[in-house]
Amino acid sequence: MKRYVFLGLLLFSFHLQAYNIGLLIVATGKYIQFVEPLIASAKKHFCKNHNVTYFIFTEGKPPQVDSVVKIEQHRLGWPYDTMMRFAMYYDHRDKLKEMDYLFACDADMLFVGDVGGEILGERVATQHPGFVGERGSYETKQISTACVAKHEGAHYFAGGFNGGSRGEFLKMARVITENIKKDLAKNFIAVWHDESHLNRYFIDNLPTVMLSPSYCYPESWKLPYKKRLLALDKNHKEMRK
Repeated sequence: MKRYVFLGLLLFSFHLQAYNIGLLIVATGKYIQFVEPLIASAKKHFCKNHNVTYFIFTEGKPPQVDSVVKIEQHRLGWPYDTMMRFAMYYDHRDKLKEMDYLFACDADMLFVGDVGGEILGERVATQHPGFVGERGSYETKQISTACVAKHEGAHYFAGGFNGGSRGEFLKMARVITENIKKDLAKNFIAVWHDESHLNRYFIDNLPTVMLSPSYCYPESWKLPYKKRLLALDKNHKEMRK
C-alpha cells in the first residue's frame, strides 16, 4: 500500500512541476504593434503554472518587463522575415539554454482561452484550420528539400504555433534552416516558405503532440473547435510594406 501511495505522490509531483517555457515571437517592422496585447493575453492564458519567458526578435521596442527578452533582429523583407525565423531561433540558441520547452508563435495572434500542460511534448504541431484531416498544400516540386510526394503526408500543419522540448525544437530549427539554405542555393523558395519545410520535417519526424485548430483559430472563421489562440485578421500587403 505504501508503495502505491509513494508512486501516486511522484505522479502528482510530476504534474505540478513548473517548467521554464520560452515563447518565441518574431516581430520585425510593423508586427511589433501586436506584441504588447499578445503578451498580455499570454500572461492571462498561456502556461500559467509555469515560468514563461517571452523572447521577442525585433528591432523595435517590446514591453520592458522582467519576463521579456529582446533579441535584436532587423527586417529581412518578404518572404524572408517569416522564412528565416527558424534560423533566427537557432542562431540565438545560447539565449534559450535555460528553457525546458520552446514554442514559436506568430506575432499577430492572441490567446483567448487557457493553454496549458496539454501542449507539452517533444514535438508539437498544430493542425492547419484550412486542411483538417487532409494532406493540404505541400510543396510538390522535387527541386525543393521540402518536397512531399503524393504517397506521403496525412496531416497539414500550420506555421503559426509549434514547439516542443528545447532539444527537439532546436534540432527542428537546425534542420529546417539547413534545408531552406539548400533551396536558396538553387534559387528556389518553397511555396509556403517555412511552413512548407515544417510540414516536410513533421513527415520525417512525427509530432508527439498534435493540437487541434483551436491553437491557430482564424479570428473571423467559425469552426467546431474551442477558441484558444486566435490568428488575427489583418491586411497582409499593408503589413509587409
